[in-house]
Amino acid sequence: MKRSVLSGLLLLLVAGSLRAEQAPSETSPDTLFYWLAAGISSPRIQRLTAERGFACHLTPQYTAALRKAGADTSLIQTLGRKSTATAVCSSSTSAAQVAALAHNRKFDAAEDQIRTLLRDDPGNPLLYLVLGTILREQDRPDEALDAISESSRLMPGFPETHGQLSYLFYRLDDSANALAEARTALSMDPKNGEAYRYLGLALYADGHYDAALHAFEESLQREPGSADVYFDMGITLRDQGDLRRSAIAYHHALNLRPDFWQAHSNLGVVLHDQGKLDEAAAEYRAAKRLRPEEASVRNNLGNTLCDKEDFEGAIAEFQELYRQNPEWDGGHNCLARAYMSKRDYPSAIRELKVAIRINPAGAAEHRVLGQALLLTGRDEEAVDVLRKAVALNPDSALAHHYLGTALVNTQQLAEAETEFRRALRLEASAENHYSLAACLVALNRYDEALGELEIASRMDPSQDLYRARMQEVVRLITSSK
Repeated sequence: MKRSVLSGLLLLLVAGSLRAEQAPSETSPDTLFYWLAAGISSPRIQRLTAERGFACHLTPQYTAALRKAGADTSLIQTLGRKSTATAVCSSSTSAAQVAALAHNRKFDAAEDQIRTLLRDDPGNPLLYLVLGTILREQDRPDEALDAISESSRLMPGFPETHGQLSYLFYRLDDSANALAEARTALSMDPKNGEAYRYLGLALYADGHYDAALHAFEESLQREPGSADVYFDMGITLRDQGDLRRSAIAYHHALNLRPDFWQAHSNLGVVLHDQGKLDEAAAEYRAAKRLRPEEASVRNNLGNTLCDKEDFEGAIAEFQELYRQNPEWDGGHNCLARAYMSKRDYPSAIRELKVAIRINPAGAAEHRVLGQALLLTGRDEEAVDVLRKAVALNPDSALAHHYLGTALVNTQQLAEAETEFRRALRLEASAENHYSLAACLVALNRYDEALGELEIASRMDPSQDLYRARMQEVVRLITSSK
């Protein structure tokens, strides 16, 4: 989705005039809750209150409400020092409740309350900013964009609205507008660490990885305790192919925020890429403890356990995943592999058929299904499925091999020979020479079969089976003369 924006030059000019014309008002007790509900970071709120002043002294009740809304100790201590008034802090119950609901991810209830407040105060830009944040967290980016755009219209000089717009455009794959909005936020406040983060995300989306990393570093210079920025660096570095530094970035994020489940999950992906399967599984388990209902985490853990050949564990994870999320369409290949390892072929066949329904063009899925059908004696079905596998991937030696086997089992020997020879052209292995020899024996072409067995035996001298079959074929040749 594309939204038109003004040119970068014009944005800079407008931003300059806004700084000149709009003096920020002192921070009210309610404003603080709305900033927290809008996801503005604690270091950024500390800067905003330092610039604007804070209109009251903290009370134990107000401090407790701030903690429920997600304010950290550093912010509360700063607010206690920076008050510019003698009045005690007294906020509306609704502002504190909205912030607490948003912090606890009770977005439906928070949305209802914000919409009620907007009916009474339709010109309040902070309410639209909070509404947009809540809608974004509910994965409703178009509605969020409308809400935050209205906040920006009502409060054009606030850098945070442009930062939030930048992030939404990034989420909507509109990197041009994401860049424009991030630059607007920075033109209003060049010291804004969050705006540098959004600039980095926009540059990352545009494929400018080095520039994105530089923007993230600028953000960290201003907000060194931002776990989100280290998380974004981890994503960028992995896409750049630097797995080592990506893992370091995720570790930094987790040191700052140990309950950051997304960082645990993404670190698991990087460790899996590095072949560190035990460590990857540990990170996925940490993410699962923090967010047990997150399907992607359980899916990744199940796949990692498959790669570790911990098939019992993989089966348990996928069974729970499908119980919680019946519509989830990933992991069926892995689950089929786990069932194949246990020789539970009917269950493997069931999972492979689901995988093929989801991905009808999956050559590997067709090949493995054909193999499972062969193992259960369903040779005619196997022929049909393996023909499809070969059509989808003519360069798969395994698919040709198994199709040849199915054709032998159904006495279609001439076609079987063709498939075994195709498998040999693609992969001249001892096993493929042996399979062709078996087909040639069935066709009573013993001399050719003996030649294939001799090649197989030379290629893999450890196989007593090949020498035994050679002796049998020699006897057949002798008896046929």
